[in-house]
Parts: sequence; structure tokens; C-alpha cells
Amino acid sequence: MALTEDPAAGRVAGQRGTAGSQAAGWQAAGVMAGLLPGPAPAWLDPSLRQAIVQVARTPRLLMACDYDGTLAPIVADPWLAYPLPETVAALRTLAILPETTAAVISGRALRELAALSRLPAEVHLIGSHGTEFDVGFVHALAESAQALRRKLGYALRELVGDAPGVLLEEKPASVAVHVRQAPADVAGPVLEEIRRGPGGWDGVRLTEGNAVLELSVVETDKGRALDEVRHQCGATAAVFLGDSVSDEKVFARLSGPDVGIKVGGGDTLAAYRIADSVEVAAVLSLLCEERRTWLYGEMAPPIERLSMLGNGRAVALVTPDARICWQCVPGPASAAVFADLLGGPAAGHFSVGPERGGLPLGQRYLTGTMTVQTRWSQLLVTDYLDQHTEPHRTDLVRVISGSARAVVEFAPRPEFGQVAVRLLPAADGLIVGGTSDPIVLRSPGTSWEIISDGPHQSARAVVEPGPDRPVVLELRCGSDDMAPHPLPESRRRSQSAAHWSGWLAGLTLPSVAPEAVGRSALTLRALCHTGTGAILAAATTSLPEQIGGIRNWDYRHCWLRDAALTAQALVSLGSTAEAEAYLDWARAVLAGLPGPERLHPVYALDGSSSGSEAVIDTLPGYAGSRPVRVGNLADQQVQLDVFGPVVDLIADLSGQRGHLTDADWDLAAAMCEAVARRWHEPDHGIWEERMVPRHHVYSKVMCWLTLDRAIRLAGAYDRRADPAWAALRDTIAADVLTHGWNAEVRAFTTAYDGTDLDAASLHVGLSGLLDPADDRFQATVTAIESELRSGGTVYRYRRDDGLPGQEGGFHLCTAWLIEAYLLTGRRTDAVQLFTQLVDAAGPTGLLPEQYDPIAERSLGNHPQAYSHLGLIRCARLLAGAGRLIEDDEV
Repeated sequence: MALTEDPAAGRVAGQRGTAGSQAAGWQAAGVMAGLLPGPAPAWLDPSLRQAIVQVARTPRLLMACDYDGTLAPIVADPWLAYPLPETVAALRTLAILPETTAAVISGRALRELAALSRLPAEVHLIGSHGTEFDVGFVHALAESAQALRRKLGYALRELVGDAPGVLLEEKPASVAVHVRQAPADVAGPVLEEIRRGPGGWDGVRLTEGNAVLELSVVETDKGRALDEVRHQCGATAAVFLGDSVSDEKVFARLSGPDVGIKVGGGDTLAAYRIADSVEVAAVLSLLCEERRTWLYGEMAPPIERLSMLGNGRAVALVTPDARICWQCVPGPASAAVFADLLGGPAAGHFSVGPERGGLPLGQRYLTGTMTVQTRWSQLLVTDYLDQHTEPHRTDLVRVISGSARAVVEFAPRPEFGQVAVRLLPAADGLIVGGTSDPIVLRSPGTSWEIISDGPHQSARAVVEPGPDRPVVLELRCGSDDMAPHPLPESRRRSQSAAHWSGWLAGLTLPSVAPEAVGRSALTLRALCHTGTGAILAAATTSLPEQIGGIRNWDYRHCWLRDAALTAQALVSLGSTAEAEAYLDWARAVLAGLPGPERLHPVYALDGSSSGSEAVIDTLPGYAGSRPVRVGNLADQQVQLDVFGPVVDLIADLSGQRGHLTDADWDLAAAMCEAVARRWHEPDHGIWEERMVPRHHVYSKVMCWLTLDRAIRLAGAYDRRADPAWAALRDTIAADVLTHGWNAEVRAFTTAYDGTDLDAASLHVGLSGLLDPADDRFQATVTAIESELRSGGTVYRYRRDDGLPGQEGGFHLCTAWLIEAYLLTGRRTDAVQLFTQLVDAAGPTGLLPEQYDPIAERSLGNHPQAYSHLGLIRCARLLAGAGRLIEDDEV
């Protein structure tokens, strides 16, 4: 009996048999209803399960499989071979996941494969043992191959004749002889005659299968087909499942992180074996579940609910359930040893929780400190970074107290998880092997279970604190010392707390929101790097500006502008040490340049280049937001606004101290020199857009401010200002007022060449360049409020910045609009918007960079210096403790 392609399509569409209807119903339910795959059963082989978990974490995954005997159970009638609905659901879900490709490589003709499988278009179908990649393939055959194919079909029809149970499946480049339904005394002789006859012709390739013989006029190799798909999608690892002899060509090509799974019996090159199509569904469900978890994260904690630990040399983030989800070693801009925040548990974490489960009752900072406490009903976890260790060493101390047993999981993953980790038990804890810097976990009296997870090891322990007998865990980074600390833990904790509370007590907090201002001040102080004087813009990298988007940047560096504004906020509260240290750092950076105009916008904490921007493609990102970046290309940009905040800081610092030092005056003069040389150039602007430079209004205003503050410094402290500064200041002001104002939109715009608005242009009035009473500033405030404000947040801009996706409102821009409201007499609006800004903070008072008013969630790196310094300034202005505009006083 011969079956051709066109009748096949008709038979599939019109079938009404019981088995066919049931299979078609399962398939339709899986495809049309979009069933989600269920959890994988526990009976899967543990080694296979582990292999699937590992391969699911590859940056770009290719999942491919055979059809008959794999996706679809083997049945007597090949036209009744339908895939299981659970398999279809898992394959479909895999196919639509990002960085994931799904394919079916079958011996069936492509048209027949599509008709039977009914898989969605997202799943690539490859027919005829890897020779058909599209329906029009037959037209690509050479004339001689087409002639041989016709001759082959005629010969096989003559040879098979009416042999009972023998079916011919004619394909564009081959003919398959199926004998599954034929009696043994018929099947054997027919196949043998074919092998001796047409199977031996020149140009005919013979492929043996399970009760099938395929004769092809072109080279058939499923392995080559897999390689072709792998090349097209750039897969970093592949999974292949198959049951037939022809699938061995695929298994032979798998290597490295690839996973080959044989379905059914028989010799195989595959590393793993499962029984049948039911187990195929289980494997695909597990792969789908693990892949989706890795890509999107397991319930990524809301960004604003993360609490920061800090000691001036290192930072760490703690989730609301006491999981250390972010810590970099040896410094805050180094590679992460715990990157759960960006890659889930597989990327490293240090967790503590009650053995019997339960949700935490809350988390808080001990008043006036950087010590975090997480509380359950009968359990308390206290975390802090020891303030008094050697400069090269960081001690993270975790104290577990209460009356409930707790489970501790320790899973360090140095270098963002790219270094294999071995945990070596020692007398009083664990030694972390495989790291360039020594790391030990001192945990006397704790019994650890070491668990292997692919190339890594983790440790798990159950601990039981008692009355006046807390469990103390000390993670010592930068030291292999496992000896007891000379001071008891309680003394170390109180000393570290006293460091912060004593510093906070020396500040002058405003009457408006003093608790929020105090927490903001502590946060900014913790972002100040005591070893260098540099100031981090934020504690993290790659927390997204849009969930699932690509706007993910590394803020663990020192921006001249951000650092100056941070130090200025602390000066306004009465602390000058941070500003002095930062200005020393800036002078050191400047000393290595041919001229001040060559200052880059951003540097590493040690004053060197922040380095090239790279992607850690082994991490899926926060809630699936990729890529994860390290380094920042802003290092190569021109940002002419950076000089102004430095001189403005010098002015405020001098006012606080009551005198201007020679070193500070020389630095201010150098900034003026840079402005004189470059103010007329276009630049990339404060927002670091990766587009053609423009003449940004904000940058010009900051150039004006550089000269204005320097001239005022000279007058206040009897210094000689360059005679050209005053004229240049007036020239820049006139340039801004002439070219920055757009009569059509009735506002100062982003840049001289457009009509788009930017919240940074509010500085025309905030800086004092233009009288806030001027109608043009009033109109600009109204225009920005109308176009850029949404509820309690203000967007930076709404223009196309060359990047896909959107972003949230910017907390610093919200602060600028609050100040603009005050300058224009709208105090009620200012108070209301400030209240919303404070309310956007998390339970422990921390603010990330942005807020999405539609989804009502925080976005961006966390905690962000910009956000906290904006809150401080607004609170002081609302309390009447700050200057709304600059006057003749410095």
C-alpha cells in the first residue's frame, strides 16, 4: 500500500476513529488551550534531573527531539501517531521562552510532520531525517536527484506490491518502507529484497530505523540538521531526545554541556536513557520549569524591599526573608560571590530561615545603624558588616537567636558563578575553595551537609539557638583566618552600631521627615568608599529600568556628578569628611590627566578607568531582565555638566567650614578652565544617551554654574578670579536663554536642536541662571509637569533615546519638580509630591532609582544615591533649612 503526501493531509484532517479522535483531542487541547507543563515526577533518574537543571541555565538553549517514539508514542498505524498534550504544552512553552529554541527533527516528510504534530510556528520542524527545512525543498533538488527519486518510488511500489501490512511513505527526497503492521514472515523478506535491490543503487542512501527502512537520494543526517539549527540560533548548549537508530548521528555530535537522552532500548551513544513518550513529557516539563525559573527568577523580591548592609568598604543586600542575595568580593564593584538577585539561587546566596517555614513578621534597621534584623515568630536574624576589620578583609556577621530551629543554606558562587566551588569542612567552619581571594565561613559547633550542584557545592545545616546562646556565623572575605575573634560578637555588634549612630547624631536633621532623611544620610554614607574617597552611584548592577528589558546598567562606580551631589547632601546636614575625601580623590584623578577638560564622567573606585562594558550571559537577570552588565560605556562619553557640581560642592563645603582651602580653590579654577575650553561643544548629557551628541540645555547650565560659583567663591574668600570668567558666564547664560528656549512648546527643551522636554532643564531656574519668577521658567515647570509627571513620579524625558522599551519615573527628577514647585510658590503641590516620594521607599526606608506608576513597582539599581540625596534636599527646603535659590551668599 502506498501513502502519498496529499492523501495524508486529507486523512489527518478527516479522521474520526476512536484512537485518532482521542489523540487529536489531546493535541488540540495542548496547543489551543496553551496548557502549562506540570511538575516533573520524582521518579526521574537523579543524575538526569541534575543534568537538566544544569543545562537549563545555559545562556542560549536549543531543545530538539525526534517525533515518532519520542514526542508521539509508537503506534501500529503511523497516521495515528499524535504527540501527548503534556509534551506539546512543554515544547510550546519552551519555544516561546527568550533565548530558547525548540525543534523537531523527524524522518517523516515535512508536510506530513506539520500535519500530524500540529505544533505552533514557534517550533522549528525539520523533516526527512534532516534534509527538509522548508516545504519547497523538493524544488531545490538537482534534476538528476529528482529523476533518481522518481525511479526509486516506481521500483519500490513494484517490489512491495500488495504485501500485507507494508506501507510506503513517499517524501520529496526519499521513500520510507514501514513494516510495523506486517507479519514477520512478510516484513523480513521484503526488507532484505530492498536492501539487495534499490538499497544498493548508486546515489541511494539507506537508513535503518525501528520497523522502517528509508531510501534517500540525498545525504540524510539528523546530526548535521541539529548543527545547522544550533548555528542559526547561536545555542550554547543543546538537549536532544530520540529513540531511533538515525538519532545516533545526533548523539554522536553532542559534546560539552549538551545532553543526549535515548528513549527506549537498544545501544546508544546518549549519556541518559528514559523509557517512553510519557517520560519524554516528564523530561520536557522539568526542562521547561527549570528554564523558566532561571530566566525569570523565582519570585524576585521587590527591589525597594531589599535592605543594604555596609561598612564603608563593602556592601551587601538582604531580602525580606533574610537571604543575602548580593555581595561582591573583595570590593563593592568586584565580581559577586552572591548574585541570587540577578540569577536566582544558582547564582549564589546565604540564607537563614525557620526550619518549619513561615513568613517573616518584618524587617528593620536598628535605629541609627546599618544593622538589619529580620524577625519570625520565634526566630531573629541580625546581620551587619563588621566596621573594624583590616582594610583588605570584610566580615559579614549573621546572628541567629530565638527558640526555633533554623535552616542555614550557604551557596557561594564567586565570579558571578563562573568559578567552580568546593566547600572544605574545617574544625570551626567551612573553607571556600576555588577562589582567587580567601573566603571562610566560621561557624563553630555547626554540622554542615555538603551538597553537590554540578560544578559547585553548597552547604546546609540545621541550627538550634538557645536562651542567651545565639548561633553566630561569620563570613570572612579576604582572610583564611578561622580563629575566634578577640572580641565577643556582642561587643563587635555594639561597636559597629555605635560607629553609625555616633555619626548620625552629629548631623542636623530637618524637622520635615527626619527619619527618612536620617536613613537616606546613612545610606549615602554607606555608599562612600572609605578606602579611596570615591562614592558609588548605587550598590548594584543591572537592576532593570523595565522588567524584562535591556536597560540594565552597572552603577557600582564613581560618577563625578553623582558623587559631588552626594557629598553636597551630606555637607548640608553637617558632615564634611565625605566631601573632603571625595575632593581629594578627584584631585588625584585630575593629576593623571593632560588637562581638566579631559575628565571622564565616571571612574572606578580607585580612580582608574571603569573598564569596558561586558555582559555576564550566564546570569538571566533580575526577573528575566537581560543582559547583566559589568562596566559602563559612559566612561567613553563627553558630559560637560560634570564640572558644575564639583564647584558647587566646594562652595557649600567652604561655607560649612568657614574657609576655602588652596587645594579646593585650585580644583575650582581647573573646572573653570575645562569649561572655558569645551562649553561650546555638544555632549551626551546627564542621561548618557548612546546617540549623537547634542547641545544639552542642562550641560550648558552646569557650565554656567561652574563659573558663577567660582566667581562667588573668589568674592567671598578673597581669591583672584580670572577676569575672563565673568564675561564667559554671561555669554553662556545668553546662549542658553537664546537657544534653549523654544517658543513653540513654551519651555526650555532638552537641547538646542529639538522640541522634546527634559526634567533636567528645570535647572535653568533651580541653578539661579534665570529668575524663578520669569514667565519662561514658570512655563517650563508647567510643561514638564504636564508631559513628564505621572502621579507621584516624574520621568526624565519621553523621547526616543535609541534603546528599545520604556523606563520608570526618576526619583531625582521628582525631587527637582518639588523644588521647582517651591520656587514658583506652589508649596501645597510640593508637599503632596514629597509625601509620595517618601512613600515610595521600601519598609526599611531605601529608594532605588525609579518608580513605575502604572505597575506600582520600583525599578533600577538600589539603593540609588540620586534618589536619597534628592529626598534630603527636598526635606530641608520644605523645612526652610535650605536655600531655594542661590543668592550672593556662598
